Amino acid sequence: MTHHDNRRQVLYWRLLARLFDHEEQATLESSSLAVVEDIGLPPTLLDPQVSVDSVVQRHPELAAEFDGLMTPDPGAERDNEAEVRRAALVSKVLLNVFASGSGSVSAEQLARWQADAGRLERALGHEAGDLRAGRGSSPGLDLGSLEADLVKRMHLREVLADPTLAARLTPSMSLIEQLLRDKDNLSGVALANAKNLIRRYVDEVAEVLRTQVEKATVGALDRSIPPKRVFRNLDLDRTIWKNLTNWSPEEERLYVDRLYYRHTTRRTTPQRLIVVVDQSGSMVDSMVNCTILASIFAGLPKVDVHLIAYDTRALDLTPWVRDPFETLLRTNLGGGNDGPVAMAMARPKITEPRNTVMVWISDFYEFDRSQPLFEGIEAVHRSGVRFIPVGSVTSSGRQEVNPWFRERFKALGTPVVSGHITKLVRELKTLLT
Repeated sequence: MTHHDNRRQVLYWRLLARLFDHEEQATLESSSLAVVEDIGLPPTLLDPQVSVDSVVQRHPELAAEFDGLMTPDPGAERDNEAEVRRAALVSKVLLNVFASGSGSVSAEQLARWQADAGRLERALGHEAGDLRAGRGSSPGLDLGSLEADLVKRMHLREVLADPTLAARLTPSMSLIEQLLRDKDNLSGVALANAKNLIRRYVDEVAEVLRTQVEKATVGALDRSIPPKRVFRNLDLDRTIWKNLTNWSPEEERLYVDRLYYRHTTRRTTPQRLIVVVDQSGSMVDSMVNCTILASIFAGLPKVDVHLIAYDTRALDLTPWVRDPFETLLRTNLGGGNDGPVAMAMARPKITEPRNTVMVWISDFYEFDRSQPLFEGIEAVHRSGVRFIPVGSVTSSGRQEVNPWFRERFKALGTPVVSGHITKLVRELKTLLT
């Protein structure tokens, strides 16, 4: 083992000792300090109380090294000294993210952790926020759960009551979940700050989903069908260009022999999209994502969107479907679930089965109501409605679906769609274009 290998191991042993075993901590700290100073890195790199952003602010030359830090070029030649340096930087990022301690968490601590988590995501080659939102794939890194734990350890009501502290919060799914659960207990400044955070998160997620939906729902031009000869389809520029040979300089007049019209996109968009979302305790992420998705589809031409949320009761949120912020404020997260109650509200909305898509988002864990719910779903499907069962649309992509329902949906020819929101967008693409 070379001298460089020994130094690299010291740094990683220190990292492991910090996380799991403190007995050898003192010796490893002094050894790691010697290594860091020897390779010309700042000693603050070893202080877990100092954020990565603070280190970069003091030492701007390190900024480029942190980005893509954990995605080295496999074709590059091995440089032992560079690997020791990389070990020190990797240890800093991992320790700041995974050694989150215990006890209460302040708004400042949460903001610092979120910034460090963003550094880790970029070190792994992702955009900041991707892994916490489930848009990336890095096995073994459950940053979303870590963030959720930190949020639960906050005195959130006290933070929200202080505008300065509330301003330090960065919206995330974990934070939004807590805000939606606690919104009825908030008032005044705290409620206003909570609403502001919810709206910021909704706007951020909507921007991402809107781009995906717009790409997914653009129909192809069907040039086998002549364009409709109506004024709104008149291609004025092309008409002028094609008739320029008919220009009369003496009269200063253009004589038009032929009018040209634009081809319009022919869509097979269904007249009605019914989204039914389970809002019981295990489905918060689904409620948020699908409420935003429904609002985006509601803004598209020729799509009549209806939104129903349910637990033991069903709630028709269609009047507010275009505003996901207002919709979420009217939800009541938690409790059990009763699918047949939601089906009883949804079925009267089906007026033209073959022009209707029904998306049902749930883990399908019913309390002694499985058979009645499945019979209702089966009847809807056989009537001609395009039925899409979706298992817990989460930002992380994880899902858990009742095996009893999973097998029956498969036999019905409507297998459960994977739990990531982007999978649902792709599935709808095949039906809406």
